[in-house]
Amino acid sequence: MIQFQGLQWGAGGRALTPPLDLALEAGSLTAVIGSNGSGKSSLLKVIAGLDRPVAGRVDIGVPLLGGVSYLPQQQHVDRQFPIRLAELVSGGFWRSRLGRAERQTRLKRALADWGLLDLQTQGLHALSGGELQRALLARLSLTDAPVLLLDEPEAALDDVGVGLLWQHIERWQQRGRTLVLVSHNLLGLSEKRCEGLLIARNGCIAAPIQQFMADRQRLGQVA
Repeated sequence: MIQFQGLQWGAGGRALTPPLDLALEAGSLTAVIGSNGSGKSSLLKVIAGLDRPVAGRVDIGVPLLGGVSYLPQQQHVDRQFPIRLAELVSGGFWRSRLGRAERQTRLKRALADWGLLDLQTQGLHALSGGELQRALLARLSLTDAPVLLLDEPEAALDDVGVGLLWQHIERWQQRGRTLVLVSHNLLGLSEKRCEGLLIARNGCIAAPIQQFMADRQRLGQVA
């Protein structure tokens, strides 16, 4: 589904890693891990078409508009923007051809799935960090995009929220959707069925998460 060919990325035209050649299959879950400033979020933006690579290319096999859904870190959300939580979540219907009744049904289901029904009339400024994160994830869940890019989706979530997140991730995988997520929770990722993509300042290595857990030297690169 996603093919990296000699891909290099970074700010100011300076590549952060050697060229990356990697194929991610449809329905796969790939974790992007690494130290601060190593280019994890930058990689997601390149895949999403928001930034241009320094070199090489990314082929995702689907149109960027409608084919890729991107969850940014929540600090990029303007909490003073005058909309209610339900309106934020309904943004997931962008480009959808569903009728009004079906949209309302799916919106209520998404709000219930993420434990947000009682908060749907709240403004963004009144939400806690965890509530806002669940709202952003609920919006993502309303898209039909086959490629999902999640930048630190566990941020600000409590244990219940993290549990809901991984239930949805497993559901999305079962439906054949391709997921790439940035995470700092290496121990938690080791329990999931995902491939690890290690980005370190001196290189970029793709291997199973379990291999990193057994290799303390590599783990030191992302501490």
